[in-house]
Amino acid sequence: MRGRGWAFLRASHPEPAAAVTALTGLLAYGGGHPPASLLRVCGAVLASQLAVGWLNDAVDARRDARAGRRDKPVAAGHLPVRAAALAAAGAALACVALSLSTGPRPGLVMVAALLSALAYDWPLKGTPASVLPYAFSFGALPVFVLLAAPDGDPPPLWLPAAGAMLGAGAHFANALPDLADDALTGVRGLPQRLGPRGARAAGALLLAGATAALTLGPPGPPAWWGWAALGAAAAALAAGGLADRRAARRGSRQVYAFRAVLGLAVLDVALLVGGAHALG
Repeated sequence: MRGRGWAFLRASHPEPAAAVTALTGLLAYGGGHPPASLLRVCGAVLASQLAVGWLNDAVDARRDARAGRRDKPVAAGHLPVRAAALAAAGAALACVALSLSTGPRPGLVMVAALLSALAYDWPLKGTPASVLPYAFSFGALPVFVLLAAPDGDPPPLWLPAAGAMLGAGAHFANALPDLADDALTGVRGLPQRLGPRGARAAGALLLAGATAALTLGPPGPPAWWGWAALGAAAAALAAGGLADRRAARRGSRQVYAFRAVLGLAVLDVALLVGGAHALG
């Protein structure tokens, strides 16, 4: 039983599930949710993440097995495809129930975000539209959280726009380490079509756009830390690109711009939480 439970946990993609749920909790806290509402919101998002993770491993089982992905429990034979698919269906139903318990408007937004995320697993993952579910679902996240708050006010446009750019940028950053495996198994999403350099550039530009939206979007002049964030984003991109060009001339691995993209993602998450807190 311990082995099967561990297989279910690993197949759920626990790291991104925990990260997105933690981000939701911070947004909900900043948005003024009382404890019971905060738990419902976080539970809905966690259930959606579990559903997406389990469905992803069920759909990709054969492809992951061809790539030799022993870290994938379904592909490695430690978890049946049917079990992962049923777990995904159960988590999706739990997400719908928890989402609607927050109210009809936020509930429908969250259900739409769930359907968008599931559409990435199938059929959009291997198409040029692979970035769209990330953009839509992450853009919908702050809308769901703030609509589900006691006052139920929709957020200003800059907040979901920043969430959409953050999600789209995260898609490119998340795909970079797996580009070689994806090439072997025929995955042809937008990052794979752009290649390593194009995917890094797209991710960096989208995350820089999110930084700009989160800094310049709120009314009034940006605070000093907003200008500092914009300066840090520009400096990180410039330094990462320069270091990668030097690495390319030496024939070394080009990883600095990727690290800069990850650093920008962390910065944008902090700004997103700060933006929600200012509206709460």
